Amino acid sequence: QVQLVESGGGLVQPGGSLRLSCAASVSTVSINTMGWYRQAPGQPLALVAQITSSGSTSYADSVKGRFTISRDNAKNTVYLQMNSLKPEDTAVYYCNAKNQNNYWGRGTQVTVSS
Repeated sequence: QVQLVESGGGLVQPGGSLRLSCAASVSTVSINTMGWYRQAPGQPLALVAQITSSGSTSYADSVKGRFTISRDNAKNTVYLQMNSLKPEDTAVYYCNAKNQNNYWGRGTQVTVSS
């Protein structure tokens, strides 16, 4: 069983930045893929970014050039650096880990508003 705990969400003005953290209860090296998903008001859950155990990354078109996913294996933590935030980035952000099973954090709220 893998436990995931997100942190770093909050209220930020358009154009601002936030860094989300996802702390895992096991080594991130042992997890095939970790990712960030988000669910905006009235929208379905959507993939934002993923990183594999080998370090390969991928991003949704809507966040390319603005968001960066990274990992710190020594801290068993994955990060999502979010820059140039827009109101449409407002959502609950969920951390996901995938091996033979899928594991989910409880989510953290990100609100982009003036």
